[in-house]
Parts: sequence; structure tokens; C-alpha cells
Amino acid sequence: MPQAWWKTRLISTPRARWVIYPLFLVGVAWYFGPTYLYAGPTNGFDLSNSLVPATEIHHGGPPRDGIPAIDKPLFIAAGKADFLQDNDPVLGIDRNGTRKAYPVKILNYHEIVNDRFNRESVVVSYCPLCGTGMAFIAAVDGKDHRFGVSGLLYNNDVLLYDRATDSLWSQLMRQAISGPLRGSRLQQIAMSHTIWGDWRRRHPDTRVLSTDTGYRRDYRRTPYAGYESSRALYFPMRNAVDPRYHPKERVIGLTLDGASKVYPFSELSRTDGELHDRFAGRELRIRFDAENRSGNVFDATGRELPSTIGYWFAWQAFHPDSEVYTAP
Repeated sequence: MPQAWWKTRLISTPRARWVIYPLFLVGVAWYFGPTYLYAGPTNGFDLSNSLVPATEIHHGGPPRDGIPAIDKPLFIAAGKADFLQDNDPVLGIDRNGTRKAYPVKILNYHEIVNDRFNRESVVVSYCPLCGTGMAFIAAVDGKDHRFGVSGLLYNNDVLLYDRATDSLWSQLMRQAISGPLRGSRLQQIAMSHTIWGDWRRRHPDTRVLSTDTGYRRDYRRTPYAGYESSRALYFPMRNAVDPRYHPKERVIGLTLDGASKVYPFSELSRTDGELHDRFAGRELRIRFDAENRSGNVFDATGRELPSTIGYWFAWQAFHPDSEVYTAP
């Protein structure tokens, strides 16, 4: 059913947004617990040596860990994941002979999963406001780290923190922006951002993150209803959003050798589903599936490269000089 005109107008007008957003926070507080509304402006993090202006780091509402990371993830077989529908979005990782799916309906409430693939520590992150799912090897200088949700945002993107040093990490920058590890980088790993039916078909032996997270949440509901279709952003951006595409246009973003390129879904939908491209001196193959709302990038040898699916505004904010693919 089409959204009522008054709902569309209400969520898309800046003036109304600042009325709605506090009400949104109150509603989310009901999910996340009573401490949600009593967080300090920096949640106890030292921003004095931040790589980005501290005034542009915004308090998202929750205290640190008010959105609780999943530290002891439990997984079930695909056949037992009856809480998932085929069109439910998931993040999927195939690594070290192990395949796992992380439903977005769970990640909406936790944003971070500290996990392992055999002996390798991996952190899975998802930012609902940017639509970005990214996974990293959770090690810096050979030392494994565990991460939490800081409750702070930069350019609407989640800031993680490592529990060993309290350094803040920007998901989309893949870098620590403050604290003792400032300037350190995380190694991104390949991950699929697709729908459950597609991932299960390709990986029938996959394990699935269970709703048995240790927290009481109604994972059937999303606290972000209507957000993806609206042009509204909840927090200020450092620069104006590039108007070439809808702010929430889905894109595939790629960085290679310090350069970046972005492939909007609306442009990829004009291809036959497989695009051969050359970027940063490499031959690339981009596989796009409009029905599954997914895309992956491969090099000339067939190796999948780490890429990021998310909203146009978010990629453009962190990579303003990105080359933008346009279909002929």
C-alpha cells in the first residue's frame, strides 16, 4: 500500500524531523532500556586528539553499550531459521571454510557482532543510518580486539570502540579516529549484503545468527521504519549531500590503492547484471542482482574484493572524490 501523503511529508520536512526525532529516541529507548536517555555528550570518550573535528562527532542518544554488541553469538542451521523470510536482508560471510549469515533485523538492535572464523577474530558491523554492513579482521598489530557500540556518530555513521584502549573507530573510514590507537586501520574482508533466500540458495550449509542473543528484543519489528524511503537524515553532515542521486540510493563502494569508485544501483540496473570495468589499474567484474538487492566485486582472477553496500549519502560523505560509474 502506498505511504499516506501526510506520512511522506512529515518525515521529509526538516522542521518536522526535529519534532519527530526526539519521539523516535523515546520509542527506541523503550527497546534499548532506561539508561538510553541518560548519556553524556561524549559517553566518556576522549576526543582531544580526534582525526576529525570533535564538534562533528554527534551523540546518537544511547550511552556507550546502550546498543549492546553481541559478544557470544549463537548460530543455528539454515533449516531452523524460521524467523527469516526469503526477502529479509542478511550479511553473509564465507571465510576459512565457514559460512555464516547475520540477519539485519538482529543487527538493527546490536550493530556489532564479535565473532570468530576458526581461529581468526572478526568483527561484523552494521550501521542502520548509513545502511552499511562491513566486516573486519579484529586485530591491530597482531593483537585481537573486541568492539562495542560507542553511542557516537560521525557523518551519521556508527563509531565503534575497542574495549582495550577506548579508541574510537569509524566504520566507513576503517580507521581509529581517536584514542591510543588513533590512525590505526582495520583490514576489511569480503562480505555479501543480500537477502536470505539468495544466501541460503548459494550456501545451504550456512549457519545463521540466532535470535537467542541474551537480550529481550522484538526482532520482528524495525525501529527504522520509513527511514530508507525518506530523504531525511537524523544528524548533521559535514558537507551537503551530493544531489545526483537520492540520499538513500543503494550503491556499491570500492577502494583500491587509495582511490575509490562507487556504483549506484540505478546505474547497475541498466546493465545485464554483470559489468566488466577497469579501475585503479585492475580489471574488475561487478556482479549485480537487482532482485536480491545485492552486488559483489571480483578481480581478474575471480577473487572477491572487499566492497561496501550502503546509501549514496554515506559513501559520498567519506569518499567525496569517488569516481562514479554511469551506465552508457
